[in-house]
Formats: sequence, C-alpha cells, structure tokens
Amino acid sequence: MDKLLTVTALRRVVQLTAFVFFVYGAMIFATFYTDDKLTQALPALSCAYDMKGGDYCALIPLQHQMDHRVSTLFTQNAGVMEALMGTLITIGTVALLILILNKAFCGWLCPLGFFQEAITMIGTKLGLTQLGSLSRETVNKIRPIKWFLFLFLVLLFPILTGIGLLGHEWGSPFCSICPSRIMTTAMTGDMNQIYISQANGGYFALSLIADTLFGLMIALALFVTQPFCRICPILPMQTLFKKIGLLRLVKNGNSHCDSCSNCVKACPMDIYEIQDQAENRNITHSDCTLCGRCVEFCPHDGVMNFKYGPLTLYSSSKEGFKKRTKIDKWWKG
Repeated sequence: MDKLLTVTALRRVVQLTAFVFFVYGAMIFATFYTDDKLTQALPALSCAYDMKGGDYCALIPLQHQMDHRVSTLFTQNAGVMEALMGTLITIGTVALLILILNKAFCGWLCPLGFFQEAITMIGTKLGLTQLGSLSRETVNKIRPIKWFLFLFLVLLFPILTGIGLLGHEWGSPFCSICPSRIMTTAMTGDMNQIYISQANGGYFALSLIADTLFGLMIALALFVTQPFCRICPILPMQTLFKKIGLLRLVKNGNSHCDSCSNCVKACPMDIYEIQDQAENRNITHSDCTLCGRCVEFCPHDGVMNFKYGPLTLYSSSKEGFKKRTKIDKWWKG
C-alpha cells in the first residue's frame, strides 16, 4: 500500500486521467473538433489533429495567428490591434493557466509527457540499461534547441508564410513535425498522420522529419527520461510566465543542504542548477516540469518544498527519502 502513497504515484493517476481526457475527451464530453474545447490554448502538447480529443495546445493557434493575422502588419497595413488581438488572447489565456498550475502542465497533464514516461517504464521493466543523468555539458548543448523550435517553427516561419516568402506548408511547421500529432491520433486508431508526403519538397521534408522524430523519441525514451520534453517549444512559452505561477519549487538549503546531488539524479530533466545552494528561494528552472521527484528524493528535512502560494504542499524529509528509495528499488528490481 505504501508504494501507492507517493507524489509520483499521485502524479501517475493525474497523468492517466489527463491523458484520457485530452486524447478521448470529445467521446466523453461530446465536444467538437475545434469548438467547445476547454481552453484552445493549453500549455501542453495536446493535438487538434486528434478529432476525439478534449482540448488542444497553444502552439496551434499561435502558428495560425502568425500566418494569418500578424503577417498582415506587413502585407495589408492592418491595424496593430486587429493583427495582434488573437495572439494577445492566446498569450493571455496561457498566462492565466500558468498562474494557476505553472509548469505542472508539463509534468502532470501533458499527454506526450505521460507517453514518454510510460515508454521509459517499459524499458526499465524489460531490463534495458538506463543511461541515467546526462552530463551537464550535454544538457547545456540540448537546451537551446527548444528556443530554436519556438522562435523559428512557431513564430518566424509562419509569419514568413503569411508574407508570401515561404510556401503554405510552412504556415504551421511545428504541428507538421510534432510527435504529439502522431501519438494522439494513433491512440484513437487513426494512422493517417504516419505518412510521407509527395506534395512538394517542403511537405516531403516535414513529413519525413515527423516520422523520424516520433520513432527516435520512442527509441530514446527506452533508455533516457523525457527525450522530447527537453526540446519542447512549450517550455519557452511557460518560461515567459513562470515567475507568476502560484505552484513552484522552493529550496531552503541554508546549512542543511550538503549538495549531495540526489535531487539532480532524481530529476528527469537533469537540471543541475537545483543542487546549488539557495535559501528560501523559488528555484523553478525554465526546464522544470514540477514533477516533484527532487522533493521526494531529497534526504534533508525541509530543504526542498512544493509550494502553492504561501501554502507548503509537500516537503522533503529523511523519513520520506528512506521510504521513497525503497519503493524505487522495488520498482526497478
């Protein structure tokens, strides 16, 4: 029974529930393809290509707004508010949602995040050798990729498409390569998103990248935690507003923290910065998904804390660490 009474176990239940809603929600709540969704601007990868899904992510309207609205600032001399209103509404909705749950949308609700974690658990149970934490140097090399994807595939290329400098296929290029598009549709029995387009060179390249990226993500997830999450362009969006989020990771190291690195070893995103000394400070990193594993595996009383506003939801403790370590050994054994 104790094996079920952990933050990670609670998170798995929430993740599974969210997965069912975001992938199959329209079947349960009778929502339509693009109408009557929960927000239409979810800060997590839930795909509108999934016609049975209950919601879709903010990257979809953002790309369309860059293509069809923001670009009119350059092509039709449109008014600023007319061109930017849709984008401002989307960004405002994202900011509101992050205020409520911050980056926990990634660690607790994202369907693609849960899918990757499930693949990693399968790899563990198959006895495949896990790579463990990536080196700090490797992590630092990977981190800029998510900003490249966000700035170019979500913002710049769609604007250039709207201006007429790029072909139509570049109007929503991230959606064209996003693993969530293939995963969520395949989970509903729709295999039409796994294809190689023959329309033109651009469509061919994007479809080939999509299939390769999806297969690579599955292969890597057998050995490495959260391979795609590390480069996901949702993270830069969340980073813009993470300081306003009520849910946060707070470290009160003072004299109790001995930089044992247990928190880094437990972190699925290999955030080395969380082992640095800090006293009663918000250490929610731009790559953090607020999964809570660092709090679970910290062996010191009150050093790592999960807080919601002024309330402490969960704190690290010696007893909690001993219990959690035993459970982890049981799972991996």
